[in-house]
Amino acid sequence: MSGAVLTVVLTLTALALALVALERGPNGTRELALVAALGAVAAAGRVLTAGIPSVQPVTVTCLVAGAALGVRAGLAVGPVAALVSNGFLGHGPWTPGQMGLWALVGLSGALLGPALRRPWVMAAAGAAWGVLFGWGMNLWELATFGPEVSWAAFLAGGGRSLPFEIAGAVGNVVFALAAGPALLRLLARYRVRSRVELLEPSVPSASPGPSVSASIDSTRARSSR
Repeated sequence: MSGAVLTVVLTLTALALALVALERGPNGTRELALVAALGAVAAAGRVLTAGIPSVQPVTVTCLVAGAALGVRAGLAVGPVAALVSNGFLGHGPWTPGQMGLWALVGLSGALLGPALRRPWVMAAAGAAWGVLFGWGMNLWELATFGPEVSWAAFLAGGGRSLPFEIAGAVGNVVFALAAGPALLRLLARYRVRSRVELLEPSVPSASPGPSVSASIDSTRARSSR
């Protein structure tokens, strides 16, 4: 199997597994609704910032969703945002690649977890993904458009796209510091409220209480006289 085919197959498989995991989760309906809302908000932000190359709020939204809501939501928010926003910006062979990479961003947010509560950690993660996302899309384009998946082609593409990766990293840092902590606190509170378990009252025992037992004993004593 060639590197191009392997890249495409792994990406599509990961997306399918993420959607199945989200649907089969314990809070499937609630989680789906929240993921759809977060994905729509991230998509709207991406459309609004489309005039600034590589600058968008989707990456930080995926990081925060993974950290606050867990792996399933983290994996799903990015693909939803890519699907919705590309409905305005244009779909193409690049859409599955974007979906898969933003799913990985959400997964990394879930793995980092509480560490993302520190603003500088969130900013550093956003900066790293600004570069990694660009490299990942370069690999995806080589797999789908060619000419081949090789180190030489990858390095050549990385050199040409470096200014866009830097712009993406800077944009992610700005979004992480400006909105990341507040969004993380908001989603963390929602998670606590949505996962409260209501315990059913315990069924009273069928055995007779002390007063009933005492009455039975006195009756037996009188009958024995």
